[in-house]
Amino acid sequence: MSESPTCSGSSLAAGESLAGTAAEGTSWLVVEVRGAWGRDAVADSGLPEQVRARLEAFPGKVLLARRPDRRHGVTILGATVDEGGGTAVRQELGSLDELPSLDLEGGDPVTGPIVLVCAHGRRDPCCARLGPPLFDALGPHVAPERLWQSSHLGGHRFAPNVLVLPAGVQLGRIPPGRAAEVAGLLERGRIPLDLYRGRTLYSPSVQAAEIAVRQATGSDGVDELTLVSDEGRWVTFATPSAELTVGVERREGEAVPASCGAEPEPTTAWVASLESAA
Repeated sequence: MSESPTCSGSSLAAGESLAGTAAEGTSWLVVEVRGAWGRDAVADSGLPEQVRARLEAFPGKVLLARRPDRRHGVTILGATVDEGGGTAVRQELGSLDELPSLDLEGGDPVTGPIVLVCAHGRRDPCCARLGPPLFDALGPHVAPERLWQSSHLGGHRFAPNVLVLPAGVQLGRIPPGRAAEVAGLLERGRIPLDLYRGRTLYSPSVQAAEIAVRQATGSDGVDELTLVSDEGRWVTFATPSAELTVGVERREGEAVPASCGAEPEPTTAWVASLESAA
């Protein structure tokens, strides 16, 4: 009996585009939790009831994070994503018991990109298999306090997945052999466009339009584009030299498993074409 193909292998074989597949969110909370994570990171990971309640009440996206070399203390990261690059703060706690009184506004500013590599094996085998090797490859190139393994980022089939905060840049299918290149670009506030899924502050259609503009102009700086208007079918971005309008059409893509072991289901494909310059 042949082995079922992995979800990441199926997506790659189907030629599924990365454009417009990033998660959505402008407010993020990252909490260090060592040990195994359940399928639902917050609900199924054996967290104390008051901690779970605090995380579930957070008005944004919550991720659990860990580093294999960490044994003591708890790091909390908060990030707000905006077009200019966003802001992030860090707070160090003695234990998770202190979390209910957390005040992120009083945290210390974080300088430089926070790089989160999905390694949530209980959620999908592809993340367990492909995430840790990329994390290890990035290790020599990213400051340890800014590099973490994370819980589910969305889109197992694009593993290995990375979320960069506070820029809100999501990347997929990153070969470990390109770790130094990718880390260097991120450190300079730039995006590896061929690995780019989109920015989390935009809806999927706007993500696809932004990627089309970046690919057409070569604008890889995080803060180089500004959304001017989103009229559904038409999306306009301001670049350093002009305003560009993109026509975006939603189509049904190839059927692939959303996660390993799942039945194939149709995907969403975004077709974005540059229409005009003003």
